[in-house]
Amino acid sequence: MNTSFLFLADGFEEIEALSVIDIMRRAGMKVTTVSVSESATVTGAHGIQVVADTLLPDTDCSVAEWLILPGGMPGAVNLAGCSKLCELLKSQHANGGKVAAICASPAVVLAPLGILNGKEATCYPGFEKELKNSTISENSVAVDGNVITANGPATATLFALAIVANSLGEEASRSVAEGMLLYNAPQEFYF
Repeated sequence: MNTSFLFLADGFEEIEALSVIDIMRRAGMKVTTVSVSESATVTGAHGIQVVADTLLPDTDCSVAEWLILPGGMPGAVNLAGCSKLCELLKSQHANGGKVAAICASPAVVLAPLGILNGKEATCYPGFEKELKNSTISENSVAVDGNVITANGPATATLFALAIVANSLGEEASRSVAEGMLLYNAPQEFYF
């Protein structure tokens, strides 16, 4: 299995980044955190500082399993402003690679790049108008082929487990959920 990359920009939503990394690693997936700024230290929307594993210019994402975007403001705007990241996302999608985004990032980053065109997708409430070329999902997590989107911090666990299910299967996702004592998850939890 190839490494997945989760991108961090100042103003990222901490829950949406850290819980996704944690859950994917619990499942045995390789995840590298990547700062899109000039510093490895990135400050979240709520003042939590995280030291990324690497900087974007030092990262080869050409054989990535997943490219993952947390939301948060202004984190999503800062991700969208990174032209190298936007090119990576477009290339990953064009080559049939896997892309995942949560909260504002589906609307602020993926939709303008055309990645959500014709896809079922969701995002943080109030940003739906940006998904004009998508079918807006009523679910908190939307899986459409190699694209997974979710609507916000409370669904970060389900978002991460959907990524695990997509890569390793439902049984692996269920095993991680059970290990975390997430016994009574809603039916949409099991993708």
